[in-house]
Amino acid sequence: MSRFPRGFVENSSMDEPETPPRRPSICFRPINPSDLERLEQIHRDLFPIRYESEFFQNVVNGGDIVSWAAVDRSRPDGYSEELIGFVTAKFVPAKESEISDLIRYDSSKGEETLVYILTLGVVETYRKLGVAKSLIKEVIKYASSIPVCRGVYLHVIAHNNPAIRLYKRMSFRCARRLHGFYLINGQHFDSYLFVYFVNGSRSPCSPLDLVVLVVNYVRSGIKVVASKLTMKHEEKGLRGLKCKDKTRCLLPTQTKRNLASSERVSSGALSETQGRELGHIHIARELHRRRSGRELHRRRIG
Repeated sequence: MSRFPRGFVENSSMDEPETPPRRPSICFRPINPSDLERLEQIHRDLFPIRYESEFFQNVVNGGDIVSWAAVDRSRPDGYSEELIGFVTAKFVPAKESEISDLIRYDSSKGEETLVYILTLGVVETYRKLGVAKSLIKEVIKYASSIPVCRGVYLHVIAHNNPAIRLYKRMSFRCARRLHGFYLINGQHFDSYLFVYFVNGSRSPCSPLDLVVLVVNYVRSGIKVVASKLTMKHEEKGLRGLKCKDKTRCLLPTQTKRNLASSERVSSGALSETQGRELGHIHIARELHRRRSGRELHRRRIG
């Protein structure tokens, strides 16, 4: 096994659960040498992966690993400092990490680093009290206090749904899925890689972002094409409409301007008819007036 084993979060319960008080007083402190036995016990009870003694020595002695312990100060004397949860992590050079392609580098800050969470666990009786979330917040706060640190990242086995939901609620980004990352009892299991950026660092564009972008683009294109096809179908249907009374049957697409033009045409046609009738009447009156004048002239001569 390597000096720093692959990270793992809690995925099983302890054999002998303890009963916490109704109002626990959870506090956080660094892990120290007196926690060694308890730390080893919790790791054995929670994780299917076995860790070497060198790993635990690095944790309790503050070697290459940073750590936080969760304790319940409300417990009776002798147990108020006993571990009920923990998180261990280490520093990794950003350019040498497995997420180097996701980091936006700033050359003015010199050598940039990341914090990688190795193990995270809470005993069963203290779960669903926000202990794991608070431990992660301690790591994020610590990473954020280091100017050259660009983020916090971790692995989680693909079927650990409670842990995955927790990371998503805390705004961790799922960068990728790693097939066969864990080897447990001779069987391979997939892992998700989650990352939380700090100090203004942002991913230029992760593979998942590209996939989401392409999918959304395709969906929008399909909607536009479908909308155009629907409009063309409706227009063809309207053109096929037939109506005997054209003055009453107006297409929905006919505008008020077209309607007004039709009215003006009808009005103009009516005026021409009336004009012709009036002309005929005027001619008839003129002929009648002339005949009457000739007859009156003859009578006077006679």
